Amino acid sequence: MTQETSKRAENRVGERRRCEELANELREVASALVRRLRAESSGQALSMSQMEVLARLHRAGPLTVADLARVERITSQSMGTTVASLEDEGLVARTVDPNDARRWNASLTDAGKRVLLEGRAARQAWLTRALEERLVDGEQRRLAESIGLLRKLLAE
Repeated sequence: MTQETSKRAENRVGERRRCEELANELREVASALVRRLRAESSGQALSMSQMEVLARLHRAGPLTVADLARVERITSQSMGTTVASLEDEGLVARTVDPNDARRWNASLTDAGKRVLLEGRAARQAWLTRALEERLVDGEQRRLAESIGLLRKLLAE
């Protein structure tokens, strides 16, 4: 192996190690942020997956369980259980699919929308306060710039 080839191999190994460390730190920080945001709406008895379904229905409107499962990347059976629990709580209602009367859609109820927006407001208020109190202007700008990188990382 030539010296140049050996250096490229070492660089790849070093880059891989750096990416593994960065991935670990990012995963830990993202998990901690999710836990903290969940704690801020701890007055709500809903799981994060239930809140995600409410948010999805709020953004997209009525969807079938299969469509919800597909966009949330879980099985239809798991989504069916989640939707049923939300229906039991009065947060989601079944509506006939306008394109196929044999199917039904999950729709957000007024109570579901209220629960979603209240939880979102609590999480938003905490995060806004934390940004204002803990980060100076330059740090806030750097964080804003990194959001674009996170979006790029998540793009498919």
